[in-house]
Amino acid sequence: MKRSTTKPPPDIEKWTKEDVHQWLMTQVKVHESCADRFFEEEVSGDDLCHFKKTDIVDLGIKHGPAVKITSYLERLKEGSQHASQFPAYVENWTKEQVNQWLLQHVKTYRKYAERLQEEDVSGDCLVCFKKQDLLDLDVKSGPAVKILAKLHLLNEKPEPTLQPIPHTSTDQQATPKPIKPEESLAKAITIQQADGKISEKKEIQQPKAWDLRTEREETVATATLPDIPKITVAIQRTLDDLLKEDLKLFQFHLLEYTKSKRKPIPRGKLEGKDTMDTAKLLTENYGSNEALQVTLDILEKLPRRDLVCYLKENMGQLKQQCLSKEALKKEANQGDKLKNLLTCGGNSLDNYDRFVVVVNKSSPDQVQNLQFLSKLKLFCVLDFDPESAAKGGLCHSYSESRVANKHTPSQYQGQTETVIKNLNLCKQTSWVFCNGRHDLDSDSNRELDYKNWMRRSCRDVEQLISFICNPEVLVHGRSLIIFLLLSPVDTEKDPIFDTYKCFLKHTEEKNIITICDSQRTYKKWRELIQDKCDYDIDPLSIYELTLSEVNGTVMGLGPFNQSSERLLPSSDFSAVVLKQKDEDLMTALDILCLNQCENIYDENGQEFHDFRIKVEEEFYRGGKVKWWNFYFCEKDTGKPFIKRDKYENVKKMIRSQWTDSKNACVLLNLFHHPGCGGTTLAMHVMWDLRQEFRCAVLKDNTLPKDEVAIQVLKLMQLESEKPSPVLLLVDDSKENKNPYDLVNCIRRAVEDFSNINTDDMPNCKVIILNCVRSHSPKEQYRQDNSSQCQYITASLTSEEQKEFEKKLKELEETHEKPENFYTFMIMKSNFDTDYVDDLSHNTLESFDFSTKEAQLFAFLALLNTYVAESEISLSLSEDFLGMKMIRWREDILMDRMKPYSNLLIIDKDEKLGGYKGIRILHHTIACACLEELERSQYLNVSGIAMEILHCDLFFSVGVVKDRFMQSIQRMLIERQRKKDGDEREPFSPFIEKIHSQQGRQTVQEIFVRASSRFETSASIPQALARYLYINERDFPEALKWAEKAKNIKQNPYTFDTIGQVYKSNLKSNIHREKQEATHNPEDLDTNITLAKDAIKAFKRAQELANTEDEPDEEGRDDESDDYPRKSYNVYGYVGVLDIAFLIIEILGRLPFFEESDPMKKKYLQSFLQKSIPITSVYKDDNEINNRYVEIIKENEPFLLNLKTEVKEMFEVLDCYFMYLKGNNSEFDSKNRWTICGHFKRYVNLFCAAPEGIKNNTNFYLKIDIEERRLFLERNQADTFAGILQHLDKHAEEIERVTECYAFLHQQQQFINKKQKTKETINYILSNIVLHLRKPKSKHVKSYKYLSDLLLKTLQDVGLRYPFPDPYYLALLLLWPSPTQENTEIGTYVTAIRNSSRKHLSKLFHKKGTVAMLYLGKEEGLKRLISKPQLDDNFKRMRRDTLAQLWRNGDIFKDKAIISRLHRVSGTTEQGELFANYGKLKIPVRSALIDGVRTGFSTEKVSFYLGFAINGPLAYDIQHEN
Repeated sequence: MKRSTTKPPPDIEKWTKEDVHQWLMTQVKVHESCADRFFEEEVSGDDLCHFKKTDIVDLGIKHGPAVKITSYLERLKEGSQHASQFPAYVENWTKEQVNQWLLQHVKTYRKYAERLQEEDVSGDCLVCFKKQDLLDLDVKSGPAVKILAKLHLLNEKPEPTLQPIPHTSTDQQATPKPIKPEESLAKAITIQQADGKISEKKEIQQPKAWDLRTEREETVATATLPDIPKITVAIQRTLDDLLKEDLKLFQFHLLEYTKSKRKPIPRGKLEGKDTMDTAKLLTENYGSNEALQVTLDILEKLPRRDLVCYLKENMGQLKQQCLSKEALKKEANQGDKLKNLLTCGGNSLDNYDRFVVVVNKSSPDQVQNLQFLSKLKLFCVLDFDPESAAKGGLCHSYSESRVANKHTPSQYQGQTETVIKNLNLCKQTSWVFCNGRHDLDSDSNRELDYKNWMRRSCRDVEQLISFICNPEVLVHGRSLIIFLLLSPVDTEKDPIFDTYKCFLKHTEEKNIITICDSQRTYKKWRELIQDKCDYDIDPLSIYELTLSEVNGTVMGLGPFNQSSERLLPSSDFSAVVLKQKDEDLMTALDILCLNQCENIYDENGQEFHDFRIKVEEEFYRGGKVKWWNFYFCEKDTGKPFIKRDKYENVKKMIRSQWTDSKNACVLLNLFHHPGCGGTTLAMHVMWDLRQEFRCAVLKDNTLPKDEVAIQVLKLMQLESEKPSPVLLLVDDSKENKNPYDLVNCIRRAVEDFSNINTDDMPNCKVIILNCVRSHSPKEQYRQDNSSQCQYITASLTSEEQKEFEKKLKELEETHEKPENFYTFMIMKSNFDTDYVDDLSHNTLESFDFSTKEAQLFAFLALLNTYVAESEISLSLSEDFLGMKMIRWREDILMDRMKPYSNLLIIDKDEKLGGYKGIRILHHTIACACLEELERSQYLNVSGIAMEILHCDLFFSVGVVKDRFMQSIQRMLIERQRKKDGDEREPFSPFIEKIHSQQGRQTVQEIFVRASSRFETSASIPQALARYLYINERDFPEALKWAEKAKNIKQNPYTFDTIGQVYKSNLKSNIHREKQEATHNPEDLDTNITLAKDAIKAFKRAQELANTEDEPDEEGRDDESDDYPRKSYNVYGYVGVLDIAFLIIEILGRLPFFEESDPMKKKYLQSFLQKSIPITSVYKDDNEINNRYVEIIKENEPFLLNLKTEVKEMFEVLDCYFMYLKGNNSEFDSKNRWTICGHFKRYVNLFCAAPEGIKNNTNFYLKIDIEERRLFLERNQADTFAGILQHLDKHAEEIERVTECYAFLHQQQQFINKKQKTKETINYILSNIVLHLRKPKSKHVKSYKYLSDLLLKTLQDVGLRYPFPDPYYLALLLLWPSPTQENTEIGTYVTAIRNSSRKHLSKLFHKKGTVAMLYLGKEEGLKRLISKPQLDDNFKRMRRDTLAQLWRNGDIFKDKAIISRLHRVSGTTEQGELFANYGKLKIPVRSALIDGVRTGFSTEKVSFYLGFAINGPLAYDIQHEN
């Protein structure tokens, strides 16, 4: 590298990159590699002036040197020289000595000292540090202040003594007086001479410390001789640093050495020997380990303490590295060792909830023997092989049998819960490419060398590992990390070694095991870890087994159901195999197989017996029912599972709906009291119908309903030409008896399929058995369709009671103390309240709320009473009780919770990687305990709630705590449905209880305290605002809390709450004024002010609903209680209409505007239409009327704008209901009725039949223009959407329309620019439609003319035009083709999305849009093909059948369609879809429900393209693989 040797000029801005390099080397005195980085990145002086510390760190330079360079640079720019404020010896400290000082004198935490050492903070760097520099290294403020204070105190104290730290794992070992590498040779000699320990010979050879790294890297002849032990080399190098006289003295003491049991070396052998021969004699005579000790003892006598320090610090590593070959000999049975490591001494892989695998480069031969990975419950794989996804690679092989979502480390950044959801973690394997992916042809996916990997990828991998090791993600002790080394790791400069070290920062060594493909690979790996991590991995390593032996050993481990065939029922009483990969893809479903639970245990063995006892005990105590419970009873026919009275009814209902119903998806509701066995009954029926239906439980309600529909349809079709009926169990914890979205999605998907396969229609059916938890199941049953619902209550028939008595006797034969199975006993007692009350009274007899255990139990009683499916996590409970985490020992917590533990149970949630939560056994027990606490302990619900809200522990960040906080919020705000209808109670049962017992003050105190805890949640102040304006009519206070909710989160719901407060206030005023029957002008003033504020709030709510993207997941609880999530739609517009007509109603009651008087009503109409001023309205001349006039004048702009406002609202709402696909939700239906009512009033007040204009060619030009505009309006061609409707109308109509627009465009007489733009856009579209309908018409303009006109229009409107119309035209005319590439098309896609979202409301794309035009294979206008043109190919097909083909996308399988449409290539990335034209990537949306699957996998795809008003849509998406 060419570098300047001249002194840098004083003007830094004129420095060349050589000058910068010279300055760094000579003035700053950083290591040459740091200076080289600046040179390589071409940093000149002018560039250097702008550098900050972060910029230097980004170059790959460690934090220590970066701080030093930054400090020197600041002084340089100030024109001053760097001057240290500390003693000179500090600047001479190595990074190891800084570490020693921090640990021995500052007494700081080891992790902080090690952090500084990792970042190369030597003394000369440390003196430049400021507080922020320490904070940037994750040192907390307290220790940071202390470090700097102690550093300043060194000026007042003598030099501290620094003792070497044994077993250091750093690259460079510490010495008492080290020589820094960047110091000059002269300076080194000066220091050595000062110590008086160097001869003339040594003046030309700098003594240097050896370390293990240098020992491997240097090519010294003696170090590379194969027969010389490493300890011999180490001793020789130590002796090399002795002077000639000192070596003689050493040999003299060696002859006299008597501490060993061995005889001293004979004098004759030692005479005249050099350092190598002396070292050989030492190890030969004393052995490797003792030779080290002998050398140390003699060096201390010389004395050479510096060499003693060197040797001591490396002794541990040397002894480990020089273990005899016998230490690596084959263990007696490494197969058993592997089993023990994977199963914790058992026979089943179930001992670990999840496995994490880290793997390096593999060969196709190795991949053949890695099938065992498909058996492990993999959380993720960290793959360092860029060829892994290609054919023959490990990821490709795994993907043949299991699902692997291909990710990058950067995708693991963000909120924990969001990352888990987006990447399908714990549901499907995440395959993370940590150093490139060559099957994707892009520079960003290239493999990096170590240097560039450290700079670009290392940080992302470190964050990935931090995420994996977060106990909120994988429970500590319940997951195992496997390093699978398939290729050698020869140096520490390997990304996989850095990955290992990073894991050690976040987890214990015992949680990591190593499997190596060869002993050679293992030996080097072990040396590296011993050297750098000071840990022997041998007890946790497998290296003698071949990969084939490893594969066979793991495949032989249980549970065996994963390797045996799971079967599903199929047509004609046959069965098919459920493949593991298919099951992986159906993440939402827990599939029940024909042979469920079979062939997993030796059912004659003790293990199976113990397992059965445990599972049955958990269930009868109060745990959730498992398929095992039914299996046990089915195998033991003498002890059947108890059949509830409604068992046969439910079974009959399912079968009758299967045979009789004509619907593709049938919803059957099973209403049940909480805890009365409703879900158990449903699963029992499902178990017994598994021969007739393909059965599954919906286990993940968070997935989009469309995705669930895809999975249900897949289950129906799996492995069979003929479909099979599906029975789907939905266990709905909330009182939602009508999951319409799910039913509609499944029905649509199934109907689409069955209409193509008409012969299979009887079996194309999905029965949804919806378990609805209800407090009034019998009443809900009566309201529902009795043929499609059943109910079960907390009451047993006499026959059921006999069955329970019989079961108790059976349990007494096999279980100890079955009377303690309290949930079973509650049901056996026919839900006897006295039994539950006695149980709670006896358990809580010695209750002491001052103890932590009693408090935790009270918290559970409160939550389990008011929140269904609530629990407190096991780890959070342990933290609350002050317990240390004890690996796998949940029974310890239960022991601690005695005497309450007999009422508690621990549940497990597989969706969160083995999350465990503790709860009370049964809902009735929780309720009884809460009442008992209130009765005997005087502990009311508000007191317990306040205690929870007072505890800081519960309100910090984390998935576990977030679940608990969600339960608290649900308790405060979740409302139940009324018994007599679908409407909900005004407030949650918890709030109703406090209100009835203690009144407003306590309710408000609870909400205020909760609001301070949930500072980022708007739902709490919203709920308080609702309570105050509905229940207390305290509108000012309600407004205050509604405003607070809005300040926390500005979304449609918070602004709507403000509008609702004003609207309620306005209605209350109107009601009062009607009651008083008097006229008070000041009331009018007040009401107009309220109306203005209400309209402002509703408009803002609607504005947010129209422009807001997907509501953030963190805000899921911050919606209005009045509307379900994501359903705000058009409530803001409706709210504006409500207020407008309330004001019109108020005006209609004024003395001179009374609507009951036709003349006065005409005055009101004329005033609002701006026909007459208020002063011209006839009225009695009195003080009241005069004051009314004054108020109206003051508010005249607002009042006169009402009609225009209402008209605009109607137009927007008409557009909303016209553009979108039909929706049958109760909210949209309610809106329609409200709007219709308002429109009737509008027509009644304002509308009259318009007068026509006669068609007379002699009229003035102005009249002629107006007549043509009226023609366009009459023919629904004055709007963009109206012109599109002419695609399937008579060609003559659109020809006349185009002629009119041509005339208007020619005359150029417009009211304003807005009208000109609109009519120009419509003119272009009419030409396109006319070309499609009548291509040879003389009125059709050329493609070039229309494109040029459009480009000019786009220049005029820019990218923020309020309507999507011009951008839609841009898609039609400017979309890329093989001969033409338009780089701006992506911009227009973004513009049309933004514009359609603003103009057509935020839910436009969610309800689905219609693509009327498609991309064909030709050029120009000819490449546009309309939907009606495609329909012409199916003239003989029924219209409803054709519609089904369009809806499910099977239309695109037809040859006629394939021959006309162009197939576009693209990719899916990060869950998004793109059309690719060369390097151009254009975002596209999937049109159908089977588009882009979840998991964020990056794949190559192709599809057909359609153009909708909100952007391009992809149809018939096909994955290349």
